[in-house]
Order: sequence, then C-alpha cells, then structure tokens
Amino acid sequence: MTDNGPFAVSIDDIRAAARLLDGQVLRTPFFPSARLSALTGAECFVKYENMQATGAFKERGAYVKLSRLDADARRRGVIAMSAGNHAQAVAYHAARLGIPATIVMPVGTPYVKVENTARFGAKVILEGATLAESQERVEREIAQHGLELVHPFDDADIMAGQGTIALEMVEDGPELDIVVIPMGGGGLIAGNAIAFKALSPKTEVIGVEVENYASFHNALTGDALPIGGPTLAEGIAVKYVGAKTLPVVRALVADHIVVPESAIERAVDAFATHERSMAEGAGAAGLAALIHRPERFRGKRVGLILCGGNIDARILASIMVRELERRERIISFRLTGEDRPGFLGRVATRLGELGANILEVTHRRTFLSVPAKGVSLDVTIEARNAEHAAEIVRQLGDDGYSPRRIDANGVILPAG
Repeated sequence: MTDNGPFAVSIDDIRAAARLLDGQVLRTPFFPSARLSALTGAECFVKYENMQATGAFKERGAYVKLSRLDADARRRGVIAMSAGNHAQAVAYHAARLGIPATIVMPVGTPYVKVENTARFGAKVILEGATLAESQERVEREIAQHGLELVHPFDDADIMAGQGTIALEMVEDGPELDIVVIPMGGGGLIAGNAIAFKALSPKTEVIGVEVENYASFHNALTGDALPIGGPTLAEGIAVKYVGAKTLPVVRALVADHIVVPESAIERAVDAFATHERSMAEGAGAAGLAALIHRPERFRGKRVGLILCGGNIDARILASIMVRELERRERIISFRLTGEDRPGFLGRVATRLGELGANILEVTHRRTFLSVPAKGVSLDVTIEARNAEHAAEIVRQLGDDGYSPRRIDANGVILPAG
C-alpha cells in the first residue's frame, strides 16, 4: 500500500487494484436509463455490477485480497463470514487461485446464495442468526486451523478493489452530479468515495441504509436507532460499521439516507419491470433512495450502482405481486348474492365483459354475515390500472352484487 494520508486506502491503491483486476473480473456496463429517469425525475445512469460472474460487486475486493496473499497463507486457506455475495466472491476466486476456502453464513441466508457458494467449492458452515454470531464461529476456526480472514468490508485491499467501480464510472460515463451507493459495513462506499473525490470532486457521494440497520446513521449522528430484524436488504444488514471505513464516510460522504422496506421493494420491482434486470434488496438500495426522497435528486444527473442481483425467484415474484397490489393493478373484493345455479358463471362472465383478468376465486356459504340462502365470492382480479379497478367495482355495485373491497391483509374495507 502507498502513503494513504488520513485513510486506509488512496487513489493510487485503487488504481493498483484496477491493474490487478484487469481480465479477472468483468468491466460492467454503465448505461443511462430513460425509464428509471421517468420514474424518479432524475437523470439516471446505472452501473450493472449484477452482471459479474457471481452476480455482485464483491468479486473486485475478494480477488485483490486473495491475489496478494503469500504462499503460506494460500496453503493454510482462507475464511470469510458473509450473508452471501462476499461468500460467493471469496469461494469463486479462491477456487480459481487454488486456495482452500471456508465460509460461515448466518442460518437465514437466502438459499440461492448458500447453494452458489457451495457450488464454487467452498466449505460452507451455517451458524448464527446474524453476522455477529457467525463471527464467533469464524474466530474459533481461525484459532483452530490458522486460516486467513478475508473480511467483507473492513480491509484495505477489499476497499481498494471495490473502489475500482468508480474508476470505470468516471471513464465510461458523463460527469455525475450525485452518486448514490448502498452502505452496510462501508467497504463499497468508502472505496468509491475516495475514487470520486480524487477523479470527480464535484460529484456528491450519498450513502443509503435500510431502516432496520441504520448503523452508519447512528455512528455519524450519535443517534441510537434500534438495529436488527428482518430485511429484504440482507446484504447491507450490518450491526457495526468498519473502523477503516467510518473515517472515509465521515469525511467524504456528503449525505446519507435511511429508506424503509417498502422503498426497497419498489426499487427491486422497478429494476425488474423497467430495466428487465435482477436486483437483490441491497443492490436496489440506491434506487430506493431516489424513490423515497425524489425531491433530493430531481433534475440531477445521478449514478446508481446495481451492486447485486442474487435474489430468490420466489421472493422476487412476491415483491412484484405486492407492487401490483400497491398500484391497485391487483385488487380483491367480496361479492354476495342468492345461492342459485349459475351465480359463479354470471359473475365470471360479467368480469370478463368489464376487462378484468380473474386470478383467484373463493366460494363461501358458511359466513354468518351471509343469508342462509345466500353465497359470497372472494375474488382477486388484475386490472389495467387503479382507475380501471375502481370502475369494475362500481359497475359490480350497479349490477347489485354489493362488492366490498378486501385489502392486502385480507381485511374487509368499510363500504364506500
């Protein structure tokens, strides 16, 4: 490493990391997005790190760290703790370099990340509910087997490797007013903040955290927001920020935004529907900030790093359906009528005439709120938009079916 001034990494270290990475990882595309620009009101450019071999940016830092190990460390092997993307990156490049790798992952890590990590040849240990609990197992493994720790963020080689993203963004794209970067432990944002400060000092660097894990917010402000709980953005669900990364963030990151889970969901859906690109929760956090705080970015030229795309297909499908429900493209309602042959057929025919796509029907006769000779139908439909859905409900009311809307939690909404 060179003389880095106040930080663990300098721009020269990042340039040296880029030379190491040449031909070892993908130089990912950095493209403008007209659709995301229309959605957010900012001029959006996206760096597609989800196109790396393991689906995330973590390969950059992992390769730099592993390639610099001495022969003895390579023989003994390495160990890492990770909720997924760091694990896959270490496993993948360790296999390429002939280094034995052990990965400790929290028990709740998405299956796709566990499976991919094992597929790259690493020994996978599932232990602990959080990374902090996984760390205890890591320390025991190091003490017992003399393994070399590859830390997911608080390491100079890792920070330098991640910072090479900014080098490519500056070389390939227009000058940005703002770059929005997800931050968990801080390796990604610290490395890139150093590079942007050196190469594009007018670009404002903004960090993003999810509300259940606002660890940098607490560290920077002195607040004591509670940390923990489930989140879609498990890749940035970190309780403690890095000792090496915090000074960089404090000095070079202009602002930070804490986003709710709903914004993360909307951003994942937006990447899937507008960009036809897979984004995991943490990977979509930058876009979530634009969705949550559009006034902060409106009219600005904004760079986003889609830093990971490893999301379970089932979770992605659930998110997309939930977003359709939020936009009232999918709605549910209860109809009541007289229990006579043909009732269900008449309702289905009428919904077809109104342009509704029927997704689900539940036929009930036992509710006490329904007359003894009556029947109720719980119907879920897909409409063109919220206005179309409202018109369908109105028409069914005019037809005498007394529709009652059912919200996403299954609760009957008040009439009118």
